[in-house]
Order: sequence, then structure tokens, then C-alpha cells
Amino acid sequence: MDFRPPTASKAGWNEGVDVLVVAEKDSVAKALAGALAEGRLKVLARGPVKAYFFSRGGKRWASIGLRGHLFDLDFKEELTRSWSAVDPRQLFFEEPVRVVEEGSKPYLEALRELGRRAELVYLALDGDPEGESIAFEAKSVVEEVNPYAEFKRPWFSTLSPEELRRAISEAGELRPALADKCFARMEIDLTIGAAFTRLLTLSVERAAPRSLPLGRFLSYGPCQSPVLFLVVQRAMEREGFKPEPFWRVAAKVRLDGATLLLHHVAGRFKDREAAERAWRRASGARLGLVKEFGERGFVKQPPTPLNTVELESRASRFLNLRPNVALSLAEELYRRGLISYPRTETEVYGPGLNLRAILAELARHPAYGALADELLKGPLRPTRGSKDDRAHPPIHPVRAADRGEVVSQLGAAAWRLYDLVVRHFLATLSPPAKLMRQRAVVEVGGELFEAQGVRVAELGYLKAYPFEEPSQPALPSLAVGAQLSVEAVEVEEGRTEPPPFMSESELLKTMERLHIGTDATASQHIQTNLERGYFYVEGRRCVPTPMGYALIKALLEVKPELVKPEVRAFIEGLIEEVAAGRRSRVEVVEHAKKVFLSYFDEVKGRAAEVA
Repeated sequence: MDFRPPTASKAGWNEGVDVLVVAEKDSVAKALAGALAEGRLKVLARGPVKAYFFSRGGKRWASIGLRGHLFDLDFKEELTRSWSAVDPRQLFFEEPVRVVEEGSKPYLEALRELGRRAELVYLALDGDPEGESIAFEAKSVVEEVNPYAEFKRPWFSTLSPEELRRAISEAGELRPALADKCFARMEIDLTIGAAFTRLLTLSVERAAPRSLPLGRFLSYGPCQSPVLFLVVQRAMEREGFKPEPFWRVAAKVRLDGATLLLHHVAGRFKDREAAERAWRRASGARLGLVKEFGERGFVKQPPTPLNTVELESRASRFLNLRPNVALSLAEELYRRGLISYPRTETEVYGPGLNLRAILAELARHPAYGALADELLKGPLRPTRGSKDDRAHPPIHPVRAADRGEVVSQLGAAAWRLYDLVVRHFLATLSPPAKLMRQRAVVEVGGELFEAQGVRVAELGYLKAYPFEEPSQPALPSLAVGAQLSVEAVEVEEGRTEPPPFMSESELLKTMERLHIGTDATASQHIQTNLERGYFYVEGRRCVPTPMGYALIKALLEVKPELVKPEVRAFIEGLIEEVAAGRRSRVEVVEHAKKVFLSYFDEVKGRAAEVA
């Protein structure tokens, strides 16, 4: 990529351009310019907006990156000035207006200035509903100053120069139904969220003035609140759990200088006297006799290709990374051309993805080279999941990254995430692991004790993916009839424990299963609850605060439909009808408003109970 002063291109902010490329972020705009330029690039900045000017096919081109959405939806100022002056119910009958997103003004000006004389505009935004809606926002801005411009929509999943050039050459039409899906969600969430948030907040303020800290409010969201419900539901299960005592009898025996721990084959004794009888019989023995030792083979399958929710879930489990942090780091890795687009639901490698080329790239890497070379020697049989959004492939590595470079630019966590993506990709192309379940039975004083273990017979995919190596250690080989020295026999007392608070990883998987949020928004709904102070994360577990617990408990008593997971599945089902072209955006929004207005009236009639 040549960033020296230009020789061929005379284009600039004031001269105008023939072709404008609009990307979602500056790093993507830079990659597009580098892939498309025939000659040198000129980089000029206006405030936070960088424009990359170059020549291609005898035309003057420019590439710019935005910062996400240019506009948001809100209600008219007279409806937002004072909550207490407006009946929240009125919001169901008001049409939201488009407002400029904070910080977007320089980007609007850049679009107008560079798009004013453009013959062709490539809207190279991300290839999901969110990106499609931003593409329509950018299109509307350019059309204000240039109604004659032609618009084309390229789609790409990696920032490799080859794919970017292909995307531009094969650019198609915009997909209005996909954008309308996003706009419908925005309007539904705004209306429902604002109306119920105001109702709850005003009800509490009337019932107990100054009970809420200054500037705080009780917020409701049709995605946020079902997520909180899942966390509170687990807390309620813990609260209702009644622990029961149990006893186990353990024997420690010596084998080749090491201690082997055995437990009575009866498992947990509910009766203390029964446990002590077994202990008395065994405690006098000095030797144990091996009665059984066996192994039974089983196969552990490699993981399916990586989608967004699975990436966030595994980053939480294996790397102790918060889901929103993992997604943010993945986006940075994507913008640097190291991995593919990280917002995807797909779990199937399509025929267009050259798996061997990716392996050949990884074969150059010192950490992954041997693993990639081994896979290249034979036929590739990738695993496959059930989901395919037909927009982006599963998340996979694009380029062999230098560890030092990634750590210096993005930090150690980014490298660990990149390593997870690479190893997951290699695992999906690897054979299953072959493991052996082991069981030993030893007689001590007439009582039978057992130990269990897991032995790895063939590593298979675990060679690339140590994250899933068995946590249970292997047993030493024991010969039937062998005698073992008994060190001690003890009675262990314990109590049954409640289910743990829900982990972030489990929460994400549950949200995916129940259709709460999308691959692009799931982690944000968790983050919103954290920022609102409804639950916090401790030791990777989600623990509700008293306020979050009380809010869900009150809504469950008044109108459980508002917080049960089905509420979001209902909305997602509606807006999916828009994306499929079966229903219009207006029709779906009105239907959702009608349903939630009836809920609103029920809650309003029992507002005192909520407060």
C-alpha cells in the first residue's frame, strides 16, 4: 500500500470525486483504498474523518469510513423535555423522528461534500441488517445533494485485497427488506422501552419520592429485561433450594509411591449411620484388593465452525473475557485483516471458502505450521453445524499474525482471542479425539471402593485445541488381584449445593436458544443490564442486584409476559417477517405496538404493585 504523495490522482475534498466508497469504519475504508488503488494514495483528513483519494480505471475515487449509525430514532422534543408532563401511553401513538447520532455531524458533512458530484457510490458497509440500515442512512444523505448518483452494494467477509476487489466488481443492489428489519426493531424497542421505562420510573417516584438516586430511572427493554429475567430466575432457584446433608466414605491407597483416592461405590450416603458402618468395616484393613480395572472407549467430536455467540461464549469460558470485550477485540482483528467478519450466525463452511488456502497461510506460522501442514496432507472433512445465515461464513483466520505485532497494537487479550479463532478453525478440520473411560474397583475390608479417570488414546483435534482436554486425570494401570497398601479410610460430610448463578457463557447460549437478541446484539443486552446496575459479574457468574431482583419479581407478579423470554422471540419473529418480505415494516411495528399497548394498560392499572 503506497501512501506517498500522489502522482496520478488530482482528487481532493474540494475537487470532488467520480466514485465514492463508504465503509463502516476507517480501517475498512483504508483497506478498500489499498486494494483498489491503481497508483498512489492521498490521505486527507477533515476533523475525525479521513478520506483516501486514488485513481482507478481513469476515474477519481475516494474511500471514507463512518462510525456506525449516522442517525437514531427518538420522540419529538416536546415529548422528551419532561417525563411527568406527558402520559407515557401517548408514546404508542407518536411517530418517532430521525435525529443525528452524537458525533456523526462531521461524517454527514463528508458524505455530502464527497458525494455531491459522484457518479457512483459503493456502500461497502457490513453485510448484516445493521450494516444494511447504515447503508440506507448514508444513501439518504448523498441523495440530498446528488439525486442522480448510482448506488451499489458490495458484500465481503474478509479484508483481503482479493476479496475486496471481487466485492467491488460484483457489487449488487441494496436490500431494503433487510434494512427495514433493523429500522422496525429500532422503532419497536424505542416505543416499548420508553413507554414502560417512564411508567415504572414515574410510578416509583409517586409512591416513594426520592427513592431513586438523582438521575437514575427504572428501565425496561424488550430484550434487556428478558435477559435480566434469566439471571433472576436462577437466583430464585438458588433461593428456594433446600440443602440436604450427605456422607461419603473415602479410602486412600498407595500405588507406585503415589496416593490414589477412592470413594465407596454407594456414592453419597443419605444416612450417616450407614456411612459409618461402611467406614468401620473398611477402616481396619491394611490392604486393598483390586477387583476390577477396565477401560471403555468413546469419541469426542471436534467443535462446529465458529459463529458470534459461540465465539463470545467460548471466550468467556476459556479466556475469561467478557462477551462485549471479546466481540470488540474480534472486530479489531477483522479490521486489521487477521480474521473474517465476526458478526455471523453461520456454522457451515460454504463451497466458496478456500480452506486449503487458509491452511497454507497458517502453515507459515511458527505456532500453527506443523498442525496446518498435517491437515494439508490429507482430505479435509470439516465439521458443520445447523445454522447458515447465507450472509457471512463462520469466523475463521485470514492471515498468519505476528504475536508481537498483535500484542503491541491491541494487547495480550487480542492475541489470546486470535489464538482461539485459529485453533478453533484447525479443530474443525481435525479428526475426533479418542478417549478411554477408566474404572477401578478395590475391595477394602469387605467394602467396595472405586476410582474413575479418562485417558487420551488419540489426541485428534485436541492437538490443536487444548481448551477441551479432559479435566479428569487418567488412572494408573491396575492389575486385577493386585494388593494396594491402605493409608486411610475417612468419612466425608457435605451438603447438597444450589445451582450456581448463571455464567455469562451459559447466559449467551440460553439467549441464543430462546432467540433473545441476535448474534450482533446479544452481548450488548448483557452490558446494558450491567450499566443499569441490575446485575453484576463476579467470578464469571451473573449475580442480580436487589434492584434488578425486585424489578423482575414485581413484573412477574403483574405481567409476566413482559419479562419471559417469549416476549423477545415474539418480536424477533415479527421483524423476521419484514426481512423475508412477507410483511411491511409499518404493519409489523403497528402490530407490536398494539400488543404491548394492551400490556401497558394492564401494568398501569396495577402500577402501585410495581412501585
